[in-house]
Amino acid sequence: MKKLLATLLRELESNRAAVLCGIVASHGSTPRGAGAKMLVLEGGGTLGTIGGGAVEYRAGLLAGELLEKKQSRFESYRLTPGDIADIGMICGGDVRVYFQYFDPADRAARETLEAALKLLDSPGASWLVTAMSETGWRMGTYDRRNGLRGMDASMERLEPLLGGRGMLDEGETVLFAEPLTRAGTVYLFGGGHVARELAHILAMTDFRVVVYDQREHTVTRELFPEAAERRCGPFTEALSLVGPITRDDYVVIMTPGHQADYEVLAQTLRTPARYIGCIGSRRKIAITRERLLADGFTEAEIGRVHAPIGLPIGGETPAEVAVSVAAQLIACRSGKL
Repeated sequence: MKKLLATLLRELESNRAAVLCGIVASHGSTPRGAGAKMLVLEGGGTLGTIGGGAVEYRAGLLAGELLEKKQSRFESYRLTPGDIADIGMICGGDVRVYFQYFDPADRAARETLEAALKLLDSPGASWLVTAMSETGWRMGTYDRRNGLRGMDASMERLEPLLGGRGMLDEGETVLFAEPLTRAGTVYLFGGGHVARELAHILAMTDFRVVVYDQREHTVTRELFPEAAERRCGPFTEALSLVGPITRDDYVVIMTPGHQADYEVLAQTLRTPARYIGCIGSRRKIAITRERLLADGFTEAEIGRVHAPIGLPIGGETPAEVAVSVAAQLIACRSGKL
């Protein structure tokens, strides 16, 4: 989402129009659901996907036409073979797509995109809200602290749409709300090779990441360009320096040494964190467990820790380990863990 919105804003600032193709509703079996987006640029370039195949090809053609006409519109695609209006796909469902024409002269749209990009680097849940029609659209952002900005809509209509996925309300105008950020931050303790790969994957899957290490050279913008924050300090004081960890947050511990891992783990076990994971071998985990018991932690408290960290996919390289950890965090976020 961040890359797509940043690209869209950059195009508008360069006086180039664009069309944002977004799935606002889907039924049955479809490659992508509500909230999937593809940006179509002047000249035919694209970014993002609404599912690939014939539906994406046809959407790209229609977006090109709408760029020339400077228009927005709805279009539905059936993915059921044999239907009169099908497009040759066999998924068995259908999708409704809104084609949102962005005029470079639309200052309000640029301001909303700027606000959305700021929210993507902020803690707490936030949403992108769009009122849509065949003749045009209005767009704004919503978060609990600032409320709805950039457009008007009643909270009576909006509140039921503020969930963890794109939600549609059909009314006099169609109202669509989709999450920009979900509540919760991944606190990544340790800035080594696995952490760098993991931070990149988590950014692609819409997690907000804060990286912490006591080695200043490991928490630079160059190494962690997508992290919302990069902090440096002693591992013994980690929690006091990153701020309170809430029940919406995730803790990933992969420091450069066993002692530092233990110091961070002992601190985070005293928080209500939604997820705590610690990298290491089974032998290391067994030793850590005995030490935690000796220091007064209960079996139930120690049982909160996912260790060895990640899903058992058999990976060994930093990137493979990062994939397994990211998958476990996604499963936790979606309630599947």
